[in-house]
Amino acid sequence: MKIAGLQTAGTPGDVPANLQELDEAARRARAGGADLLVTTELFLTGYDIGDAVHDLARTDLLSPARDIARTHGIALVVGAPEHDGGAYYNSAFFIDPDGEVLARHRKTHLFGDLDRAYFTPGDRLTTLVDHAGVRIALLICYDVEFPENVRAAALAGADLVAVPTAQMEPYAFVAEHLIRVRAWENQIYILYVNHDGAEDSLRYVGRSSVVAPSGAVLDSVEHGNHLIHATVDPLTVREARAANPYLTDRRPQLYASPPLPAPEDSHAQ
Repeated sequence: MKIAGLQTAGTPGDVPANLQELDEAARRARAGGADLLVTTELFLTGYDIGDAVHDLARTDLLSPARDIARTHGIALVVGAPEHDGGAYYNSAFFIDPDGEVLARHRKTHLFGDLDRAYFTPGDRLTTLVDHAGVRIALLICYDVEFPENVRAAALAGADLVAVPTAQMEPYAFVAEHLIRVRAWENQIYILYVNHDGAEDSLRYVGRSSVVAPSGAVLDSVEHGNHLIHATVDPLTVREARAANPYLTDRRPQLYASPPLPAPEDSHAQ
């Protein structure tokens, strides 16, 4: 399956402008043969936009995105705020080429005061969807920095982890180093799609990438609005896991053990 990721600064708080950018990116990605386009975290609204994120979450953000998927015949992973039952979530939606919403992931690990001020955490380590012969796991930004989330995806048979992101300075090392480690230790593809530019108090690091199960970077961009591309092959995942058997060599019975007792005080009588 061919995939694409849209790194962009977006237009904070301007949903019509972001939908127009999504439409153009979907057209270009599909023209390049992509079956899936992944956007940034909270792409449709912007991330650091204050109370407007709640106002926009109460509008119909997904219907126009579904129309775009249907028009171009491409699956989308779209970041958007979600309002449900009085709570607000930082979510990513998987929309298939027919415009149907097949899955939704709510960010489980909220980062910093901004996330915690506006959102409720999700309660699933990852969310899975099968498309075009590939099992895809959805995570959002900070989620991928916890090994448990990516390991859960790998143990559930995922071939690809799609990560809409809003990674800001000074955390460029996450994009530059940690993403490759997560791919390698789970023998899984990771598509990490970040904001660029700035929003209010935040300056984003860009550095979107798609990484193979070997840890090799298949495509990347440092700064600017840009599409990155790669091909995901489940056979490559199976071969990588056979050659590097982290998953089968695990000893989960040890990981579930209670914490070790504190060492005795050497000065105790």
